[in-house]
Amino acid sequence: MRLVGLTGGIASGKSTVSSMFKHNHIPVVDADIIARDALKKNSGGYKKVVAAFGPDILQDDGQVDRLKLGRIVFSDASKRQLLNRLLAPYISSGIFLEIFKLWIKGHKVIVLDIPLLFEAKMDKWTKPIVVVWVDPETQLRRLMERDNSTEEDARNRINAQMSLDLKKSQADIVIDNTGSRQDLQERFSEAY
Repeated sequence: MRLVGLTGGIASGKSTVSSMFKHNHIPVVDADIIARDALKKNSGGYKKVVAAFGPDILQDDGQVDRLKLGRIVFSDASKRQLLNRLLAPYISSGIFLEIFKLWIKGHKVIVLDIPLLFEAKMDKWTKPIVVVWVDPETQLRRLMERDNSTEEDARNRINAQMSLDLKKSQADIVIDNTGSRQDLQERFSEAY
């Protein structure tokens, strides 16, 4: 079984590339979905995060307000590290459970879509490592447009992540996404 590591930065187009793998019938384990599940109301991750960050991060229905939590952790590195430490065991076990399910079904290639692939040291389990790269100006513009955010909020989110240039230097395959959607499809086809 081959585990392909897929990573990139916020607003780099990684999710679009992940969808392209799915379209080509390659199963994808999405760490963002697993992380969302780890924060579902009354789950273990939810309880730890609410205990650490307080009830102010909750919506009226008791669910975690991900935007509010995001503003807190993307503006304070120590709080971001705390959140990552609290959720890491739930996310890791969720990823491995999904890999196991797909392996049992007989899949020979599985893509692991993990934004923090290097930071979480998951890169050692994957080969090849595919990085979706975009230049910093395009990344900032796309993030501000996508999330309707201020430049300061967008920069905080980008700067909270490992730089795309550093990820690019550790990649086996780089998919450049500075162009159009059609350009991205062509770069994906070349890499695929």
